Amino acid sequence: MKQHILPAVRLTIVTLIFFSGVYTLVVLGVAQLFPNHGKGEVIEQNGKRYYANIGQSFTDDKYFNSRPSAVGYNAAGSGGSNKGPSNEEYLGVVQARIDTFLVHNPGVQKTDIPVELVTASGSGLDPDISEKAALVQVERIAKVRNVPAQKLQQLVKEHISGPLMGMFGPAKINVLKLNLALDQLK
Repeated sequence: MKQHILPAVRLTIVTLIFFSGVYTLVVLGVAQLFPNHGKGEVIEQNGKRYYANIGQSFTDDKYFNSRPSAVGYNAAGSGGSNKGPSNEEYLGVVQARIDTFLVHNPGVQKTDIPVELVTASGSGLDPDISEKAALVQVERIAKVRNVPAQKLQQLVKEHISGPLMGMFGPAKINVLKLNLALDQLK
């Protein structure tokens, strides 16, 4: 037994040093290569602070809607609903979101609603939507704000972020940044 305890203790010490020191420094170093150097992006506008990396609730008809959240946009409790596509309760929630979207966007067909506007992400905090999800909302916002739809479509195009390093992930639009720009629109 003595011959097993000493190697186990050594292995524990080595892994403790590696994972609490070396690995942490490697992750920190890699984060420096990315936008914002691994720090959250804070936007200050009109005396308020917003966090662009965390999804936020936008449900007013004058704004682009964000992706639904299973955790109420609570960054302290990130997580999905853990309910599958055959779960009756989950299907009811999704159908209610579809019905609500159609009421607020009467010119849109059910088949034209992008899935991310009626389903929450795995973290419940996704700050981005696709170009299609933004464009499907343009008519509603144009009508409410009395702004030409072409102007809003151009605003959407200006806020598209390509894939990370040109190859990782899809093109996306940060809903917070888009809505803040929308408020600045004259």
